[in-house]
Amino acid sequence: MFERLKNSPLMFWSLEILIVVAIIWISTKINFVFSPIAIFFSTVFIPILLAGILFYMLNPIVNLITKIKFGKHQITRTWATTLVFLLLLGLVALAATVFIPKILNQLITLANQIPDAASQGQKLVDKLFKDMNSQQMLKKIDFTTLTNKLSANVNKYAETIFNGVTNGLGGIISAAANAVMIAVTVPVVLFYMLKDGYRLAPTIKKFLPERHREQTMDLLGKMSHTISKYISGQMIECLFVGTFTAIGYVIIGTPYALLLGVIAGICNIIPYLGPYIGIAPALIVSFSHGGLWSVVYNIIVVLIVQQIDGNLVYPNVIGKSLEIHPLTIIIILLAAGNIAGLMGMILAVPLYAVVKVVVVHMYNIYQLE
Repeated sequence: MFERLKNSPLMFWSLEILIVVAIIWISTKINFVFSPIAIFFSTVFIPILLAGILFYMLNPIVNLITKIKFGKHQITRTWATTLVFLLLLGLVALAATVFIPKILNQLITLANQIPDAASQGQKLVDKLFKDMNSQQMLKKIDFTTLTNKLSANVNKYAETIFNGVTNGLGGIISAAANAVMIAVTVPVVLFYMLKDGYRLAPTIKKFLPERHREQTMDLLGKMSHTISKYISGQMIECLFVGTFTAIGYVIIGTPYALLLGVIAGICNIIPYLGPYIGIAPALIVSFSHGGLWSVVYNIIVVLIVQQIDGNLVYPNVIGKSLEIHPLTIIIILLAAGNIAGLMGMILAVPLYAVVKVVVVHMYNIYQLE
């Protein structure tokens, strides 16, 4: 009986579960051992993530340059990487001298005009409430008291935000120091990724069992292709949305068009929900400066840009490579936003796409066997 119990699947899985639970319990008691490891990974995560994103954007250009020949001589990967870096530095310098000063100027001007815009918005709300209060059906509602409470709450929240910013100067200084460290380390990591990244796959292949070598390399290739397609497509999408949204705002006369276009492009990183987040600042600015019709014109501009993006740009630059239903993406974004905030919303879709590639690949192998 003991031998039968010993060889039974129930005994096997019971022991496996007990071992896993014991490992988890022990890990919670010695978390001081893992905290330095967690700090290390949290420190290098952002630089490696940013360098990886830039790698997938720039690696096709490096590969293209390495195919160029001058007579009998072919450009080496080191020189190709150097040329791409010089091109990237030129674009950064152009942005720093042409676009960034204008964006900062518009941001400072907008920040200085926020009190006036808030006051003007409050006057519009007061006028609306007074008009509503003048009607016979709504005379029982004391809109004056409601307006005073609303104003008091706005002032209270503004004071709280100001105090939070004042008390958080230490955090701001720390964040600035981290930003400088990231700005220094990302280019170094990116250079070596571009220069020696092609050696990674052959190195991994050497350590794989010969039986599963080709299948594993095929899987890694599909994962890399999915990530590359998504990142490159998202960058093109963000550039398109930001550029043409800004142009549309200029045409209809919306103030701070360049700044609002940049916000719309950045928010477009978040699939489906990004455009709604990106239009919010534009609606606030247009309502405070131009009234209701300006808001309508802004909505029309965003709808036109999003329709062109959804029907022409997205299918061509990303296409069907992800094959994820829109409802699935929305559920993933909601869950990831609650778990990991904004960073989770940005990384959730490509991570899901990679996991899906792995699962489908494993299932196909299982079917063949």
